Amino acid sequence: MTHRILTLFFVINFVILGTVAFGEITVISPQDANQLIEQTDETRRPIVLDTRGGYKDYFRGHLPTAHHINFGTLRGTDNGVPVQYLPDDLTAALLVRAGVDKDRTHLVYATGDVLPNDEILSATMVAYVLEKFGVTDIRIVDGGLAEWKAQGLPVTQKYFGNPEGDLPTAMNKEIGVNLDKLLSRKDKSDVVLVDARPHNEYIGEDDIWVRKGHISGAINFHWARLMEEENTHKFLPYSMVKSDLEKAGLTPDKEIIVYCGTSREGSLLRFYLRHVAKFPNVRLYEGSWKEYASLEQYPAETKSN
Repeated sequence: MTHRILTLFFVINFVILGTVAFGEITVISPQDANQLIEQTDETRRPIVLDTRGGYKDYFRGHLPTAHHINFGTLRGTDNGVPVQYLPDDLTAALLVRAGVDKDRTHLVYATGDVLPNDEILSATMVAYVLEKFGVTDIRIVDGGLAEWKAQGLPVTQKYFGNPEGDLPTAMNKEIGVNLDKLLSRKDKSDVVLVDARPHNEYIGEDDIWVRKGHISGAINFHWARLMEEENTHKFLPYSMVKSDLEKAGLTPDKEIIVYCGTSREGSLLRFYLRHVAKFPNVRLYEGSWKEYASLEQYPAETKSN
């Protein structure tokens, strides 16, 4: 009997601990996020990051204790290609300055609204950068600021500056791929390459990119199909989109590489597949179409796959 009890104890603890560890990068409701912010013990309060690109939006109102970290500051032109991720040392300095800390929970959010508002993409992009730098406790506030206000939760205009953070010693670069890795993997039978942009950009009916179309072999799954129509910051339950993902060939047994125009849309699709749907092997091609399209030696296509 004692042996059976001990066995059950270890099994329960394994399941609980495993679930908690796996769920630390996830979605959190505004009510639960507010409870974390209102904790009396300051050392246990989360680092709240407002990722919006418009600093005046932050001035107009934000979550209590929110520190503004404009997502755009994490990228710049490299070798002529715009909006590439900064070198690690520069990114690390910006994250430390924002208070990112290996021992704290991080609440990440932006504005919630209907399309063409896509501020959620700044939240998932910053969440991706945090995860790449080894942070393991990240929660995206479901519904963003719009849902926060709709639930009558407090908003402030007061600035909040975090003390300097302390980043993890080890990075988690395996969640992304560079161009060489993409080229070596994208045509494998067990790999699905998926473009997260709107369909018109995928087939080249746009005025944006230096080359039209998409990476050869890529399928298209627009990120907005995973979000509520009336609030593009609010994630649909996996049960509601599971069939659509399966029809597109996006299943947990596959290795999935996602990309988009500049990596923001891809960061949302990756976040959903990895941390909402719990797919085990999903990575982001960071260079995305902006890099690939500039390299004319590599094939592109405009037909749908």
